[in-house]
Order: sequence, then structure tokens, then C-alpha cells
Amino acid sequence: MNKEGLDKALQELIAKKDELSKLTYDDARYDDIEEELHDMEDNFNEEYGEYLEEVLEEVHSKIAPESDVLLPTAYLPGSLDVVMPVGTKAKMGSSNSSGVLIDAEEYPDKDARLLLIANPPRLILTVGKKQQEVWKMA
Repeated sequence: MNKEGLDKALQELIAKKDELSKLTYDDARYDDIEEELHDMEDNFNEEYGEYLEEVLEEVHSKIAPESDVLLPTAYLPGSLDVVMPVGTKAKMGSSNSSGVLIDAEEYPDKDARLLLIANPPRLILTVGKKQQEVWKMA
């Protein structure tokens, strides 16, 4: 798997979702940006979906075996709220209301979410304010 290509595609998708999240429905650009985003998501799932679904199945089996695995784009943050330099790279994060809600065995009765973020490609488990990296592309 091309790590750089996946990372670039993730960054572009997250940026497009962030762009859309800042528009109101009555904005003249909303429909066009939304359509661009859907096309990007379709292309992303076609290009990287099989690989990421295998990763997601493995992660789900360890932390949330009762939760269904969804398309990789469902795990993306809804908007970008953290972009901070870490060395020469940017660390991308997101709010706890993004990603996919899962039934994490380790955290019963708590809202647990899985997020797919970039730089480098990785999955983050969030429970409240706690964040844990559960997979990182080597």
C-alpha cells in the first residue's frame, strides 16, 4: 500500500469535509462542494477501501467485536479542529463528535468513537477526552 498516497488522499478528504462544514445550506457553493466531497469519498473507498476495511476489521475484532465495520470514509472526522506542528509535520485531530460510534468492550456505557485521521494514517479511539492510537500505518 502506498502510504504517501493514502495520507495525501486522507488529508484532502478531511480538508474538503472541513470546507463543507463551514458552509451553511443556503450557501451557493454548498451543493457543489458536497458533490465534490461525495466523488472524493467514492474514489477513496474504491482506491483504499479494501485495505482499510481489513485494518478496520482487525481493530474492531480487538476493541469492539459487536460493532459493525463501515466504509472507511465513515470514520473520517466531520471537521478539522486541531492542526498543530509536530516537528515538521502537522498533527491532525478532530472533535469527539466525529468518526464512528462503537461499543468498545473496555468502556461499557461510554461513548467511544473510532476516527481515521492523517499524517500519518492512523485510527484513534476516543472516549470522552481520552484518545488512544489503536492503529498506525507502518
